This record gives sequence, structure tokens and C-alpha cells, in this order.
Amino acid sequence: MLLLLDVGNTNTHLGLSDGARIVKQGSFASRLWSSAESHKKLVRFVGAVKVEGASFCSVVPAATTFLKRTLLRMDLPHLELTHKTCAGVGIDYPKPQKIGPDRLANSIAAHQLHGAPVVVVDFGTAVTFDVVNKKGFYVGGIIAPGLNVMTDYLHEKTALLPRIKIRDTKKVIGRNTREAMLIGAVHGYRGLVLNLLAELKSELDTPSLKVVATGGCAELISEGIPDIKTVDQSLTLKGLAYLWQAHHGSSLTNLK
Repeated sequence: MLLLLDVGNTNTHLGLSDGARIVKQGSFASRLWSSAESHKKLVRFVGAVKVEGASFCSVVPAATTFLKRTLLRMDLPHLELTHKTCAGVGIDYPKPQKIGPDRLANSIAAHQLHGAPVVVVDFGTAVTFDVVNKKGFYVGGIIAPGLNVMTDYLHEKTALLPRIKIRDTKKVIGRNTREAMLIGAVHGYRGLVLNLLAELKSELDTPSLKVVATGGCAELISEGIPDIKTVDQSLTLKGLAYLWQAHHGSSLTNLK
């Protein structure tokens, strides 16, 4: 079994893979890496399962240090995804060290599962678009504010606009403030994604484009976007599993 860890700014997502699928997932707050609680969380997550190693990516340098120490305490060989260890997708980018490793993990998985060209739309704190061209190279992407960031900002910076809970709505005319905000957020956000995907098609010179969505609002926003055929909430973890396989001489298996 392989332990997978995706360390984000807010949460760390965990997975266990048997080489054919992600068999277990979990998460805990990334702030816990600076305490002994993180080791307890990992040990509890793994349980009695025999683990051969760990594959991870991290966008929090301080947490990375604690994570490596924890894996050493657990006597686990480990592999960190960086631009130098990346496998399964090429990189054609001016400063590859600046690419978020989670974005590389998503690109590796999308390329392995769906071929190229392919775009990953990750609906997180920010919404990111990551592009793998027809030659199988990561070539860059787009970063925009996340849906919750946009709505929270409206609430925080105005005296009368409330904080809203994101949900789908078929209306296009709001009959109260919350409805109006919800329409602007959901329909407006879909418009943003639709337009950016259309421009990516043009720049990549392709009439059709494989698009994979992941992240918190992926299901909600993807419902109104025909180009997004696949929503995969395990995409980052799958990319880390493929990375391990590539570095350990295993043939890459389409993980479920």
C-alpha cells in the first residue's frame, strides 16, 4: 500500500492506494503539522495497513519540514513531487520551480487518465487552470479568485451584503439580496470558466478539449459547463500515485 499526502494551505488530504485505486481518503488541518498531533493523525489513518512508502506534494514549506520528519519517524521511504522529480508529464515552462506541486500532480493524473491536450480546472481557494499541450507538456495555466473568496470578499468589504452559502440556482433575477448574490456568484462564475475554456481552445488550436475538474465547487460549477465531462476529486492523489509508480519502475495503471 502507498501513502499519499497533498499538503495545502488549509488542509492536508490523505490517501491510500493499492496501485489500482485509491482505497481510502481523509484529511486534517495543515496547521497541525507543527504539533505532535500530525503524527497521531497519520498513524491513525494508516492503521494496521502495511505501507511501502509515501508520495507527497506540499505548498507549505514549513509543513514540508515537519512532514519529512514524521515520515522518517514512521520509517517510510518517501518521494516529494517537485519540478525536478516530476514524471508522467513533461514541463515546458520558463521557471518550473515556481509551479505549484499540486498543479503538477493534477496534470500528471489528467495526462495519464485522459491523454493530451487536457486542461485541469481546480476549484479551490483559487480556481486554477493547468494546461497540458498535445505533446504531453505542462505549459502553464490561469489563476483566478476562488468562488468562496469572491463571495466572502463582498461580505467583508461592504456594510450590507451578507455572507452566503453557495448552492445552485436556476433563477437569473434575484428577488432579494441573497438571491442576487447567489446568481452573480454561480452563473457569473460559470461564465468566467466558459469564457476561459473557449480562449484556451483557441490558443491551443483545438476544436475540442478534454477538461477535468476537481476541488470543492467542482460538481456545482461543472453542471453548467458542457466542456467539463469529468469531475475527479481524487485527481491530485492519483497524480502522486502515478509519480511513485514512474520512479519505482512500475507500469502506470489507470487508477479508479
